[in-house]
Amino acid sequence: MIYETKEIVLKDGTNALFRAPLKEDAEEMLNYLKTVCGETEFLANYPEDIKADVNGERDYLEKLIFSPDNLMIVCTVNGKIAGNCQIVFSQKSKTKHRAKLMIGILKEYWGNGIGTKMFEEMENAAKQRGVTQLELQYIEGNERAAALYKKAGFKEVAELPDIFKFSDGTFKKEIYMRKLIERN
Repeated sequence: MIYETKEIVLKDGTNALFRAPLKEDAEEMLNYLKTVCGETEFLANYPEDIKADVNGERDYLEKLIFSPDNLMIVCTVNGKIAGNCQIVFSQKSKTKHRAKLMIGILKEYWGNGIGTKMFEEMENAAKQRGVTQLELQYIEGNERAAALYKKAGFKEVAELPDIFKFSDGTFKKEIYMRKLIERN
């Protein structure tokens, strides 16, 4: 699914660009992923869990760009990747009304409206596909993300205990949320 580039204005007045990823983004994307995973304990990976090399990431991005069942948006500020989000559409007959969302934003851009605008774009893409249920998960304690998701209209529907084990030996649950949307 191809995303058309859009310029947006952030809360602080800075211009940002929402665009599809490019295979040329591979090295920067890997660095971004390692950075974003190191800035918060509330993502599913630690930086050292990012094992792809530049060629592998390039291949992944190239497949993603032309996938009919995935859409990724990259947010750049002054040419630098500041965040990304992805929606994965189900193709199975019984679940094609559902889509799963993921998002990550560099800490320096938190609270600047990127997440809200990304969710709007993902919801629009979902509506175009006839999706009526958006889903996501977050790690217990991530109140910042929970507030964003609730602001976007998501509601908690389930909790799974002890899904994540942290480096200090503690466990946290995963909280599932969904948003029902109307078809176009």
